[in-house]
Amino acid sequence: MSKINLNIQLITAAVLSIGGMVLLFCGTFIDPEGQIHESLLIAFGEVATFAGALFGIDYTYRQKLRNYVNHNTEKKPPEE
Repeated sequence: MSKINLNIQLITAAVLSIGGMVLLFCGTFIDPEGQIHESLLIAFGEVATFAGALFGIDYTYRQKLRNYVNHNTEKKPPEE
């Protein structure tokens, strides 16, 4: 994956995680005044937070793999 795709993945993970936590807070502590039931907010918040966590974990391990591959493929001077 290119660096741009990894940055997009990291931003998406952060937005999903933060958005999910906001919805969990809203569904738990704010009385619904509209038509959205609190269980729907909580369920979507849990799904968004979980998806954001998975994106974040995937990003972390892709970076570690990229660093490992780059470190091991560097040209070493020939031994004499």
